[in-house]
Amino acid sequence: QSFKLFGFLDVQRVPCARESVLYGSVGSLVIGLGHFLATSRVRRSCDFAFGGFICTMLGYWFYCRYNLAQQRIRQRMLKEGMRNKLLFEGSSLDPERKQTSSERSDS
Repeated sequence: QSFKLFGFLDVQRVPCARESVLYGSVGSLVIGLGHFLATSRVRRSCDFAFGGFICTMLGYWFYCRYNLAQQRIRQRMLKEGMRNKLLFEGSSLDPERKQTSSERSDS
């Protein structure tokens, strides 16, 4: 059973969607209530609340997706480094082995 927001955004399966909707709803509440307390205009406050929802949701969406992309890049680099470490360990291409042999010649 999946929950689709706006008919296309599957909140349970898409990364960052759930958090974006939650932060958007909190931002909507804060902005709408703040505007209402400042002006006492109900309809205008609802407009501000809706705009606050959209802005907060999209802002957190892009922030979260950017961090997710960075994390995936770091994981890919770490995976590649681990694979190279296993591949070259003990061979003449091992960078640690070259370092230790140069240290021995300095002594």
